[in-house]
Amino acid sequence: MTYRADPARYDAMEYRHTGRSGLKLPVISLGLWQNFGGTRDYPSAFEILSYAFDRGVTHFDLANNYGPPPGAAEELFGQVLARDFRPYRDELIISSKAGWGMWPGPYGDFGSRKYILASADQSLRRLGLDYVDIFYHHRYDHSTPLEESMGALAQLHRQGKALYVGISSYREDDTRKAHAMLKEMGVPLLIHQPSYSILNRWIEDDRTIEACGELGVGVIAFSPLAQGVLSGKYSKDKDGTRAAEKNSTINPKALQPDVLKAVDALGEIASRRQQTLVQLALSWVLRRPEVASALIGVRTLEQLKDCLGAVNAEKLSPADLKAIDAAAKGGMLDQRPNW
Repeated sequence: MTYRADPARYDAMEYRHTGRSGLKLPVISLGLWQNFGGTRDYPSAFEILSYAFDRGVTHFDLANNYGPPPGAAEELFGQVLARDFRPYRDELIISSKAGWGMWPGPYGDFGSRKYILASADQSLRRLGLDYVDIFYHHRYDHSTPLEESMGALAQLHRQGKALYVGISSYREDDTRKAHAMLKEMGVPLLIHQPSYSILNRWIEDDRTIEACGELGVGVIAFSPLAQGVLSGKYSKDKDGTRAAEKNSTINPKALQPDVLKAVDALGEIASRRQQTLVQLALSWVLRRPEVASALIGVRTLEQLKDCLGAVNAEKLSPADLKAIDAAAKGGMLDQRPNW
């Protein structure tokens, strides 16, 4: 059966300009890290992806290493593009990244020109695309001159393989340097993708978010639910969740009693606002004018529906914000980049 997108798909979603650019992003974007790898079959992937698009989620965020195994998420999304989403390509924002280990040897990781350009070409082949809308350097690399990494992004932009370029997990000083270098090359820095949540505020402490606002760089927040901790599910029972899995990527510090106590207190605030905790956490991230979008990851359709409930939610009042700060105080996590 041929997929036909919902004609009303743009009726309810909110879109925001990304920094000082003409590009608008949906306030909720869908990331394919962890949950769209080799264990995900086509029907279940398409159920989630098509439901998201039918409700105005136009931005799908990938990276070379998303899976597992690395590359699997791009391959699966490429299949969805080829079979069902192809007529809607010009309505989609598709992003990818390079910066983490992908293949053996000295040229398959970090930030060299050789690695970034080769990885981008591999991502395009997996996706079946001539270009991505946004291509990021996934993490700052102290072992490579920043001019080289930014030069590789500028080359992708000039070649038409990336309409826009961005950075991820860069601290304030390095964000400013990257912006200046790209500007000198005639390429705007569109977007910064840092981790950011009620429990993880390093971009406020570091003033990275203020720098982005000053420079006109949009912010898209990843892990706005603190890897699911702000869903409240780990306060109840970890069985059946990602935290219970062997080789879980969840920071053990996020499951400490003081953190879970803070999560419970935040849940009470959400209940008073007649929101789920997930929706409160997304509303909090989206309160900042610098934030164009909150980047979510979901395993199930029910989780996606919960997140989409934050769209057009009632704004947080000063009293709400004060209560959230008080509730979160004892459970704060320091997850700033350590490279």
